[in-house]
Amino acid sequence: MSQRVYIFDTTLRDGEQVPGCQLTTEEKVVVAKELERLGVDIIEAGFPVSSPGDFRSVVEISKAVSEPTVCALSRAKLDDIDAAGEALKLAKRGRIHTGIGSSDIHIRNKFNSTRDQIVEQAISAVKHARNYVDDVEFYAEDAGRADLDFLCRLTEAVIRAGATVVNIPDTTGYCLPEEYGRKIKYIYDNVPNVDKATISIHCHNDLGLATANSLAGIMNGARQVEVTMNGIGERAGNTSLEEVVMALKVHKELGFETGIDTTRLFPVSNLVSQMMRMPVQANKAIVGRNAFAHSSGIHQDGFLKHAENYEIMNPHDVGVPKSSIILTARSGRHALKHRLELLGYRYDKPTLDGIYKRFLDLADVKKEVNDKDLMELVR
Repeated sequence: MSQRVYIFDTTLRDGEQVPGCQLTTEEKVVVAKELERLGVDIIEAGFPVSSPGDFRSVVEISKAVSEPTVCALSRAKLDDIDAAGEALKLAKRGRIHTGIGSSDIHIRNKFNSTRDQIVEQAISAVKHARNYVDDVEFYAEDAGRADLDFLCRLTEAVIRAGATVVNIPDTTGYCLPEEYGRKIKYIYDNVPNVDKATISIHCHNDLGLATANSLAGIMNGARQVEVTMNGIGERAGNTSLEEVVMALKVHKELGFETGIDTTRLFPVSNLVSQMMRMPVQANKAIVGRNAFAHSSGIHQDGFLKHAENYEIMNPHDVGVPKSSIILTARSGRHALKHRLELLGYRYDKPTLDGIYKRFLDLADVKKEVNDKDLMELVR
């Protein structure tokens, strides 16, 4: 039986913190509606206390969407929580996401506090948030570097105080996948009331391991994953929504499912890229322009014989119209013959061999040969 993994999208909060990616409230509403169509379960709409614009964005997104839970971020401060609660008044399903640092590095150097004081502040924050909403998520910031036993103590305390979700973030992208997976399993094995809440994971990509860490977290019990479209976010970015969703879809043997309409991944990726002025790198998994492009002769030949030789996903499954054969000096006769036939040209082998030699000379000069070049070549 499949197990449901809930998709918490923070493109409009953590993703929007990237310099140059800020959106107006109206633009955020457009993106939020597309995220709703995509099928995300929770939309983190903003950090209401941070600015009037963010407050308004949470209000307007709450009015604009009806299916996803709308989430507002706050620190473990009463004023923050009050602002989040006010901003969520019109949400059909509202959630306050409050929290504080959990690593000794943060406790000492950021909060000038103690472990006992952190637990007290966390409990107070969760209880105050429950005055506004029934759904309260607590984040234990920098859990990736936190002492495990203290993390368990903190998790147990906030669940007892009323947290419905506990987020165990690798805020600095520090953890290795096996280490992060063990951390999640340890929490499940050592927090007596863990069954009363959902454990969530929120990974950053500082070492390029955000997706791997998120999958390790899921396989060790986490049932909510916090992600952004295209993996945008602070520093090196967050876990990429499309990567986690497709990894779970491709590996059906893992037994997990999400509510995402994967055929909308590519269009939503393009929308976010354009609106946030953040280009998607060409070799980006799933949604990069080269994700379904083949330029090596060996790969092209294998792909043309049977697509699954080199593609583990059907491009249509992620909303990409089709795979592409890119003609370069590395391309073989099979790829050239295929492209010529698409253009309506068919040749016997000796003629094709002659065209192929001229094609290689042209490709060495032009690097990439397009259809217009081919038609000139055969003439």
